[in-house]
Amino acid sequence: MNFSSENTAVVFVDLINDFQFDGGDDLLHHTKQILPNVIKLRSFAKENNLPIIYVNDHYGLWQADFNKVIDYCTNEKSKEIIDKIKPDEDDYFLIKPQHSAFFQTPLHSLLIELERNHVILAGIAGDICILFSAKDAYMYKIDMSIPKNCMASEQEENNNYALYLMESVMDADISPI
Repeated sequence: MNFSSENTAVVFVDLINDFQFDGGDDLLHHTKQILPNVIKLRSFAKENNLPIIYVNDHYGLWQADFNKVIDYCTNEKSKEIIDKIKPDEDDYFLIKPQHSAFFQTPLHSLLIELERNHVILAGIAGDICILFSAKDAYMYKIDMSIPKNCMASEQEENNNYALYLMESVMDADISPI
């Protein structure tokens, strides 16, 4: 990935997840595969003072309090992942009503306030929430890196197709971290 740290923020999408839905076991399996790379990306962001922004489903709580979302989502399936990637107090945490990290959230305004026009998107599900977020970032003319080893979907072929679209249509850099 080639970018300037002065204009970059890391956006983690839906990493706080309960995996309690049809296809959740498949998504959990693929999320565990990317977890070391997501941890590496998070460490890279901390070491380089990049803002880290978590944008997450609200799970009906409708409160942008990551501790409440973590409490709701933590179970036998999700505990290992949540414990390793949960936000710190100095990270940003936004909730979203639907698939995109931008749709009806303050993410775009926050990026403008932070003077960031490049995002590194990572998280789950790649073929839904990351794809929709990338489409919106592209429409806002935000440059993107979406490390292919930091994104997971229920089905690997759907993940690969989403990466193809983000690279070929939305001009995203999908180089691994």
